Amino acid sequence: MQGVRNIPALKSLRYFATTTMRQAEFQVTVPWGEIRGQVWGPAHGRPVLCLHGWADNSGTFNRLIPLLPNDWRFVAIDFPGHGLSSHRSAGCFYPFTLYVADARRVIEALQWKRFSIIGHSMGGNVAGMFSALYPEMVEDLVLLDSYGFFPTKLNSMMNYIKQGIIQQVEYDSESNERTEKVYTYEKAKQRLMVANPALSEEATEVLLERAIREVKGGVVFNRDFRINLKNIAVVTLEQSLYMQSLIQARVMLLLASEGMNKQFPPSDGDALQKGWMERKSTVVEVQGDHHVHLNMPEIVAPVITDFLQSNSPKQQAKL
Repeated sequence: MQGVRNIPALKSLRYFATTTMRQAEFQVTVPWGEIRGQVWGPAHGRPVLCLHGWADNSGTFNRLIPLLPNDWRFVAIDFPGHGLSSHRSAGCFYPFTLYVADARRVIEALQWKRFSIIGHSMGGNVAGMFSALYPEMVEDLVLLDSYGFFPTKLNSMMNYIKQGIIQQVEYDSESNERTEKVYTYEKAKQRLMVANPALSEEATEVLLERAIREVKGGVVFNRDFRINLKNIAVVTLEQSLYMQSLIQARVMLLLASEGMNKQFPPSDGDALQKGWMERKSTVVEVQGDHHVHLNMPEIVAPVITDFLQSNSPKQQAKL
């Protein structure tokens, strides 16, 4: 791809073997530290990028990926400020557009030219914008309980941006007074389950593997508090539909019956779904909650496999 330097980027990519045959830890060096993540499958397998939701981490895919084809190459990242990845530099915001740039950095390091994306919740919104910006790179897009975009009403945009700036300024002014709260493991688990009532106990423990670290007296959460501040890079429905029109990938919306439409319904979800259906996208609803892929991965795994296999390189070669 013109303008992209692959060789220097590759030098920043390192893998760390784990005790599991199919799974490894990796990191990509970035100007503010590192983006960490996990990888499954053979090096030359079909490439699939997996993007987690807000305040989660790559562990959200730990129970799903082992149920998908084992000859595919899955890379699941921890977004900056999440999991084991570095926090952004002091004074920096966490807008969705930077998460798109983070994904692009990882893809450059991996030297992938064409691949599929599985994105959950916020990760689906990042995947939607990525697919609109780089339509030639994305082959298939699976949106797990996400519409690919999360529009803001035009008359609310200025207020959102204003709030985000004020929150950031106040956060920075109090940085010297802030200390990390130490929990016992059980208290940390309880806190995460209260914040995410849909999570099963087992699913919570999976996320905690990358969400906390040990310190004297207990554990602390890894994530950067700034991810809680208002997103200042908001888009309208009109902008969302325009970006939707730029996507060339095959798209599947995999919605949960008790998921986002019940917990935090997007104001323009119906319009976005209509837009996808007009593009002949696949829309599937399964029984479950917003984290159905983590709580009950056996429900969504065959749906994802069938969708992606229907456009596999091997099948294309037979046509």
